[in-house]
Amino acid sequence: MNVPPDLLIDFWDEILSEEAERTRAAFARVTVAERPAVLSHLRRMTSESGWQPEQRRAARAALSALDNYTPSEKRCT
Repeated sequence: MNVPPDLLIDFWDEILSEEAERTRAAFARVTVAERPAVLSHLRRMTSESGWQPEQRRAARAALSALDNYTPSEKRCT
């Protein structure tokens, strides 16, 4: 992602909000090419050391929300 730091912070706040609709809306704004990197990062947050329990929980919630992402939602706008 080539975005200003403030927008990047806002993006991750939305992805990790633990609210499925907010997570999906943020993910919808990411290009198809960037989506694997986002998903990979979320998976690392759930499995690698160094993340706080709240961050792990939020990453799991995000992955769960995105597991149910329908094909029509996967298109970038």
